[in-house]
Amino acid sequence: MPSRFTPMSELRQSRVRRPGYSRVMTTAQGRTSRSSTLVAVPAFLRRTDSPLGRIELLSDGLCVTSLSIECAGSLPWGDLPENTAPVLEVAVTQLGEYFEGKRTEFDVPVAVVGTDFQKQVWAELSLLPYGSVVSYGFLGGVTGRATAGRAVGGAVGANPVPIIVPCHRVLAANGRITGFSAGEGIATKAWLLDHEGIEHRS
Repeated sequence: MPSRFTPMSELRQSRVRRPGYSRVMTTAQGRTSRSSTLVAVPAFLRRTDSPLGRIELLSDGLCVTSLSIECAGSLPWGDLPENTAPVLEVAVTQLGEYFEGKRTEFDVPVAVVGTDFQKQVWAELSLLPYGSVVSYGFLGGVTGRATAGRAVGGAVGANPVPIIVPCHRVLAANGRITGFSAGEGIATKAWLLDHEGIEHRS
């Protein structure tokens, strides 16, 4: 399995403010800036450029806990200075290799926060090989919710570490892109699919 999933403190969760995400954050003064729910300012943060725009990575010091792709020029923690960690430097290197076509899987450790069902879906996503694709229905079947398309789609969309945990490799049964919650949405997903040579319909 390319990514290692480990529990992460609820106070360190940071989700992108996109459809399917629960985006919460605090200012340095400890007051909520975008939600009534308090979470800690990220312990470690690193940004890097990519063909998709800037990418912002968060870490608890041991694992990558969040990956956000720039949307309309903004990042979730864009007002905070960088404070990197070794695991983030590894992630930046591996992402660079992926975008250059030199890497087809990630082995940087990942820690995620979510429901048991979400984590089950994300674990299945992490098994998808480069250049492959599955349907939402397939994910529903292997996670025991064959008829729960909306729940599966919500779990895929709530993935806090896109690209590294490859939620872009999920399409509708007819090969269509039905949405994407990172970066510029469908355009970002289409770029990733094209990069991996995956056929798809808009």
